[in-house]
Amino acid sequence: MQEQIISLTDFKISASRLLRETRGGANIILTQNGSASAVVQDYETYRKQQDAFLTLKLMVQGEADVRKGRVIPQSKVFDGLRSSLLKQQKRHG
Repeated sequence: MQEQIISLTDFKISASRLLRETRGGANIILTQNGSASAVVQDYETYRKQQDAFLTLKLMVQGEADVRKGRVIPQSKVFDGLRSSLLKQQKRHG
């Protein structure tokens, strides 16, 4: 992943051009008073990173559930789902 580090002042001067550059996947790190203060990236890259983060979070939660014994056999889950669907069908059908 490509990164550019520029000051907020320089970003303001060339914002349109720099935003176009982020569409290729490059990130822009903005600095204020010499310290990093923000990251600018295109929306598609942001969404992909958020989706990846959420997937990892779910994996970690799932692994914790397994370690703590909070599991239900797959057959029991599907039996419960089938039962719920049949009840709904009888009510609406």
